[in-house]
Formats: sequence, C-alpha cells, structure tokens
Amino acid sequence: MKIAFISTRGIPNNYGGFEQFAEYISVGLVRRGHEVVVYSPHFHPYRESAYKGVRIKHIYSPEKWMGSSVGSFFYDFLSLRDALKKEKFDIIYEAGYTSIVPAYIWFNVKRIKYPLFTTNMDGLEYKRTKFNKWVQKFVFWEERMAVKHSHYLIADNMGIRDYYKEKYGKESKFLAYGADVHEDYDVDVLKEYGLEAGGYFIVVARLEPENNLFMAIEGYLASNQYGKRPLVVVGKTNTPYGKYLVERYGRDCNIRFVGGIYDFRKLNSIRHYSYAYFHGHSVGGTNPSLLEAMASGCFILAHDNIFNRAVLGENALYYGSTDAATEMLDGIDQAVSAHKKEYTERNLEVIRRDYSWEKLVDEHEEYFKWMLSQRKGG
Repeated sequence: MKIAFISTRGIPNNYGGFEQFAEYISVGLVRRGHEVVVYSPHFHPYRESAYKGVRIKHIYSPEKWMGSSVGSFFYDFLSLRDALKKEKFDIIYEAGYTSIVPAYIWFNVKRIKYPLFTTNMDGLEYKRTKFNKWVQKFVFWEERMAVKHSHYLIADNMGIRDYYKEKYGKESKFLAYGADVHEDYDVDVLKEYGLEAGGYFIVVARLEPENNLFMAIEGYLASNQYGKRPLVVVGKTNTPYGKYLVERYGRDCNIRFVGGIYDFRKLNSIRHYSYAYFHGHSVGGTNPSLLEAMASGCFILAHDNIFNRAVLGENALYYGSTDAATEMLDGIDQAVSAHKKEYTERNLEVIRRDYSWEKLVDEHEEYFKWMLSQRKGG
C-alpha cells in the first residue's frame, strides 16, 4: 500500500502526540513493505528527505509568521493539494480535522473515490477552553463537516467512538496510540534537574487550560505536600497560557517549569522516579502522555472524566476539582503505600496487552487493508 500521513508537524517527533504516533506507525508500516510518506512543515529541524525508510515531503507552512492557528490551514491545504496532484496514494490518513476541513471542502474529497480518506477525530476539540465561544462554534461546525466529508473515521478512545455514534450515527474505528514498557531508566538523569528519586510530583502536558494545570498547581499549593516535594511541570512554556502560568507561579521554588523534554530516555526516567504523576487532560481522546506514564510505571493522579477512565479504569486516583486534588494529595502517602504496586503493575499489563506499538502497527495495517477491500468490494 502507498499511505500518506497529513497534518502532523513532521517526524522525527519534536512536538507532540500525533507526531509521535506518525513516527512509530509510519516506520512500522515501512518495515512491513509499504510505501509511506509523512508530510512535514518546511521549518522542521530534520531536513532529510527520508527517515528510517519513510519518505518525508517538506511543505511550506506560514505558521512562523501567521501563527499556528491560521498558518496550519494553509499548510494542510498545500499538503493535501500535493498529495492529490503529485502522488497516487491508496490511503490518506488525516491527523485531526481542525485545520483540514476547508481543504476537504475545496477538493470535495467525499466524492473522490481514490485515494481513501480516514480522519482521526482526536478529542472534543470544540470544548477546548483556549478557544473563545465563536471559535468553539466554528470548530464544532468543522467537526460536523469532517464527519460528513471523510470516507472513514478513527477514534483513539472508546468514549470518543461512542460520542460519534450517538451524535452523528456514524461508526468509527477504535485505534489507539501506543507506548512500550521501558527498562532503561537512569536515575542519574535526575541530577540534571536537581531532583531525587521519589522526591517530586510531575505533570507532562501542553500548557493549555483544558489540561487543568491550574487545578493541579492550586491543589498542590493548598496541600500538605507543598514544600515537602516539588511539583515539576514538563511542557513548552511559549504558549499564552504557559506564559501566564510561569508568570504566576514561576517564582515559587516548589513549582519548577523545565520546558519540553523530547529525549524520551530522559523523560521516561523522570516519569518513572516521580512520587506521583498528574494527568489533567479533559477534552477527550487517549492522550499519548498518559500511555507513556503508564508504561513508565507511574502512580497516576488523573482528572476524572470518561476518557481517562476508559484507559485507566480503577488503576489511578481521580480528582475533579482543586479541592479534590488537595484532599487527594493530603492522603497521598497512605495511597502510595496501599496502592502503588497494584496500580502500576496492572497499568503495565494494560500497556503490554492493548497499547504496544507493534500491536498498533498490525492493527493499522489491517485497518488500511480493510478500507481498500471495502472500496474494491463496492
């Protein structure tokens, strides 16, 4: 098969979840003999035309001067135009929908019989609190248009699959992100950040409101853990909300903003040796950072919503408010003593059974073959 991945910020990953996914799945598919192209913005630091057998097409993106919110529309449009005019793909995999919908409509992709389009619908994007109400209405319209124009839909979480079935009556294929259980932890990595094993809390997230960092930070500040173990925040601080958080809390030595960490050996070690890990994501989907935390053997404190519960089940502590986070932290020593071994072992088993990258490459390959068989059968 000849497969394209569109709307990521390129591989190798130096940005986030879709990029990590595109890297692992595309490399895995190439190893199985398929031809795979990943579209990448022209400013990506990796400038080669191939990565581990995956062909990379660098497409101009005006994001650097227009901003990502507007620039990504042009980047996605140009990427899709290239994919349709210059290549002959069997499958086009669209990573998210919020900046591709105008291109879908312009090229009228729902009437294109070949290639086949499948769209990963990600989370409930219109609920992201970084958007004002008018942008939220626009994104909700985009959601409807993506459902209408895509040949097939992908949901990375059972809660998301149920949402699209109930709201639009449209089936989607459940295909999650992946993670591998790690064995190469290095406690010496902590020295670089002035940390000690078991001596800190950690959160790894994009610094955006819907990831509930404010809830975790304020809950920590009001708890008996404040001053006992620092809270380490991993994520790029150059977002508007990130700058706000740094301005508000950055002078407190107990709250440490360390920026993004993309050396996964380092990041997994920092996760593994934490006392507990905050996961505040709340707008849906199976977040890659959650799977990585599970794979790293973290004791997880999760925002209470159906998406996180769909992945973690009973193998985490949950909080839904600042007060609940404070109460949870006040009793964290007893909870760690009573549940850490049990929760972490069960989460590791879930990763091995349901979320290994090898398994997910197999599932994506079978799904793409199924898509083509449906078209041939039709």
